[in-house]
Amino acid sequence: MVDKGIIERKLKANNYKLTPQRRAIIDALFEHRGRFIAAGEIHSKTLSRHSGTDFSTVYRNLEILEKMGIIHKTNIRGGAAVYELICDHSHHHHIICKGCGKTEIISACPLEHLMEDVEDKGFTVIDHKFELYGYCSKCYNKR
Repeated sequence: MVDKGIIERKLKANNYKLTPQRRAIIDALFEHRGRFIAAGEIHSKTLSRHSGTDFSTVYRNLEILEKMGIIHKTNIRGGAAVYELICDHSHHHHIICKGCGKTEIISACPLEHLMEDVEDKGFTVIDHKFELYGYCSKCYNKR
C-alpha cells in the first residue's frame, strides 16, 4: 500500500521538491483513492487549498506522477483523461461505462496467456492496460 511518505521519497529521489501545489494535488488523489478523478476536479481541490494554482501546474504534476508510476491515467467519456492513484489494488483492469463514466475493477487479467508469445517475439513487457467499454445496467436501460 502506498502512503504519502512513499510518494514524497520517490519525488525527492527523482529531484522533485514537495511544493505546496504538489502536496495539494497528492492530497486530492488520496481523497479519491480507489476511484478515478478528472484533472479539473483535482484542479478545483488544489485551488481550495492553494489559491493561484493554474491548470498547467496540475497537468505537469500529473504527468510527472504518471511517469513515476504513482498514478494511472485512462480516458473515458469522449476521451477525457482521468487519474487513479496506484496504491490499494493488485494488478487489475477496468470496465468503464460510456454513459455515466462508472468504473469497476476487473481483477482477472486476460492478457496473461499472451506473455509467452510476446516473449518468444523478443519483447519484454514492462506494463500494460486493458479496458472494456460498455454501459452499466442503469445506462443500458435508458437507451
